[in-house]
Amino acid sequence: MAAARVTMAAKGRNAVFVVFSIFLYAPFLAIFILAFQGPQGGLNFPLRDPSLHWFHDLIDPRSLSDFRPAIGRSVILALVASAITTIVSLAAGLAFRRRFTGSATLFYLTIGSLVVPSSLVSIGIGIICSMLGIQMTWWGSALGAQLTWTLPFGVLIMLAVFSHFDRSLEEAARDLGANRWQVLRHVTIPVVAPGLFAVALLSFMLSYDEFARTAVVAGSENTLPLELFAFMSLSVSPTIYALGTVTTLLSIGALVIATAVLIRSANRRRAP
Repeated sequence: MAAARVTMAAKGRNAVFVVFSIFLYAPFLAIFILAFQGPQGGLNFPLRDPSLHWFHDLIDPRSLSDFRPAIGRSVILALVASAITTIVSLAAGLAFRRRFTGSATLFYLTIGSLVVPSSLVSIGIGIICSMLGIQMTWWGSALGAQLTWTLPFGVLIMLAVFSHFDRSLEEAARDLGANRWQVLRHVTIPVVAPGLFAVALLSFMLSYDEFARTAVVAGSENTLPLELFAFMSLSVSPTIYALGTVTTLLSIGALVIATAVLIRSANRRRAP
């Protein structure tokens, strides 16, 4: 009887996992398939005359759906936001290892923007820019708006990483004559490198598809989410499926590359 109950419980867990996987990945699978619609294909099944027509339309400068400038702006913005978030999160993680005056207040102020509606953050930054006479641009005010979203997540991740950090490693390095910067470079950063990679990837993805906090403060040049929203308000075609497929595959590729780099780095550290 006990063995039968264990078997039934295992089957139940497997069924839940299968249902969850279908719920999670079925929408992407449908978008991936419909991205290969032919010129006469629509937004729904059945798939007609499979081809790469909409992928070509995605990069055709004569097309209404030329997303290349918007993609370029979003990638640049996401890279800058990722770099700033990673550096500041590392500094915050190092700072919060010890209690200091106002540390609790600073922590709650840092994560406070997560509970404020994104649209209100965007409107507030837009009002401040208008009051100060600052021109709103995708590389200026939009970057500031996105950092209010990426920085709290980065700080929380690094605080979790440093909470499990073994300080005896740093003490051993200092006992061997290493100074503060050598300890940071050769001990601390290599140990927390997986967390830094996680912060960099997460902040890149959060910035790349951020809409609400960028909508008011991006200026006249749209990022990809804003351009996609404007395009869908005018017309809808399977081009958006092609764009979603390309973006998702690039994201998966970035995760695979980052994982390979981490595995290689770990193997090097273990090597004699």
